Amino acid sequence: MKAIITGDIINSEKYKASTWLDILKKYFNQIGQPPRDWEIYRGDEFQLKVPVEKALEVALHIKALIKSIKGLDVRMGIGVGEITFVGNGVSESNGPAYILSGRSFESLKANKLNLSFASNSLLNDRALNLMLKLALDFIDDWSPVSAEIVALVLENPNAPQKVIAEQLNIKQSAVSQRQKRARLDLVLELLAYYEESTKKIAP
Repeated sequence: MKAIITGDIINSEKYKASTWLDILKKYFNQIGQPPRDWEIYRGDEFQLKVPVEKALEVALHIKALIKSIKGLDVRMGIGVGEITFVGNGVSESNGPAYILSGRSFESLKANKLNLSFASNSLLNDRALNLMLKLALDFIDDWSPVSAEIVALVLENPNAPQKVIAEQLNIKQSAVSQRQKRARLDLVLELLAYYEESTKKIAP
């Protein structure tokens, strides 16, 4: 099984593509190679293939990177399932993972959400989506500095606050304050729960 993330950039039309595109490509290149593992198409839409257990972390990392730019945000639908056809690129492939991701993504605007999850386990989906809905209440409100601190922690999970402070050229106490405002503790708890819960999804 694989996870497919389908998404688009909110408010991209108000910014030059260079504002966010290079940041996104740099991160995507750490995940895999285009077009086999990821593609950006129709200007501001994208699709990635990632390991199931890392899908939410990748989605929240994308969210943090994009929200570190004031005024920008991102919508994403995560689908977990089999890939039954592998095309020349990730956007040309097919299977339950792609179908679930597409449906999840298409439902976002109607449900006024920016992130949702779909698999073959309705009970698991319901619990995860409820948690995501509650978490988005503060994640959607991340300021650029809050988003930046989350992205840095996800990139360097074992880095002490002192090292992050040096990277940002701020005091260690400021790092702690930014992490609290971003509710980083809850974000990490959610990621741990997601990774554990996806083990219950039948292959």
